[in-house]
Amino acid sequence: MKFINKQFILPFLILTTSIAFSQKKEKVDGVIAVVGDYIVLDSDIDQEFIQLRAQGIDTKNITRCELFGKQLEDKLYAHQAIQDSIVVTDAEVNSYMNEQIDAMVEQVGGMDKVLTFYRKKNEEEFRSYFYDIIKMNKLTSQMQKKIIDEVSITPEEVRNFFKGIPADEIPTFGAEMEVAQIVVKPIITEDEKKRVVEKLNEIRQEVLAGSSFFSKAVLFSEDPGSSSNGGFYKMNRKTAFVKEFKDVAFSLGEGEISEPFETEFGYHIIMVEKIKGQEVELRHILISPKVSSQAIKDAKEKIDIIRAKIENKEITFADAAKSSSDEKETRNNGGVLLNPRTMEPRFELTKMDPALYAQVSELKDGQVSMPILDEERGGGKFYKIITVNNRTEEHQADFSKDYLKIKELALRDKQIKQIAKWTEEKIKETYIKINDDYKDCEFTNNWLKK
Repeated sequence: MKFINKQFILPFLILTTSIAFSQKKEKVDGVIAVVGDYIVLDSDIDQEFIQLRAQGIDTKNITRCELFGKQLEDKLYAHQAIQDSIVVTDAEVNSYMNEQIDAMVEQVGGMDKVLTFYRKKNEEEFRSYFYDIIKMNKLTSQMQKKIIDEVSITPEEVRNFFKGIPADEIPTFGAEMEVAQIVVKPIITEDEKKRVVEKLNEIRQEVLAGSSFFSKAVLFSEDPGSSSNGGFYKMNRKTAFVKEFKDVAFSLGEGEISEPFETEFGYHIIMVEKIKGQEVELRHILISPKVSSQAIKDAKEKIDIIRAKIENKEITFADAAKSSSDEKETRNNGGVLLNPRTMEPRFELTKMDPALYAQVSELKDGQVSMPILDEERGGGKFYKIITVNNRTEEHQADFSKDYLKIKELALRDKQIKQIAKWTEEKIKETYIKINDDYKDCEFTNNWLKK
């Protein structure tokens, strides 16, 4: 997946040809297509198979022709993105690449395993390969976005789209429900918070006196993602860390150690090791205040009282959430949860998080669950009660009841048609050359310009 300027195409072709003559019968990774300023290599298809397998996709029924067609589409988008002056900066690509590589290394347990999976000799070769993929993907996605950004749809078009669906093809929408919850968190005492801060200050002073921050992190940090690695993280301002953590990290100079500070996960100290442009390499120690058994008991008693008031019709669930829930993200909305897939207050049962599904699947509309002991990502336990509202059973699409969903389908259909029209036009006006070995492929698009 190399982007090559026009002046480099000819030398590249000469180079691959000379290798072919020198190796004779050995298979050579040659150019199998040219799309504008881009080329497609035979190895690009091999790497595409590897990428799909890395995502857990079964590739046994996917043909080389299908992946070749995808390669041609990507190159066409990227070529036109350059013509339309769409810019993807090196800094943007490198930042995203570093995040992805760090995640890969953490997931599989080492760069050597990543290199083995992707069949790369060293990290430099892998980064070069991965850089090209990321830049291509970003150019492609931005070009696609530009194509469909101006596509809108009118109510009349939505109506005509729905009328045009054959009766035996009208979609079925799965059962959905609205879910609301009230959360009561155990109260952490000021003495416990003070204990944690004092412990971090003690560690800080020991490091300033010469102790190893690495060792202290291994011994004391409660961050499962970094403690075994001495609390190490590499980050920039776009890295997905909470704001409080980033604010402190980017306020420190090399070698500085922060005072203890609080985030939703607990209390931290940070030591900055290196600053490389917009990137910071640091180590941190996290210690979370502990909740006493009495605090958990008190939380249970509080949520029992709230539930009893709702059951006795003394207060509505929504009003109880507004007045008593400790979950700031939902309390002002009556405790209603937003679906993370759609950012709307409805959940399709078949696509719901399994843990949440288990908690709500047996509830009837308006019924309030018994108190549930749960745990948030920072490790803190809390109690919650859940109710279900506005349940809709699985049904065939109805224009009046499901207008928003039908509108979404109609808009997507119009966008697909717009992309197809754009692709047809750009293929006609773009230089495209297909290797004879792939001319027998059955393409969706007219790449051979017949």
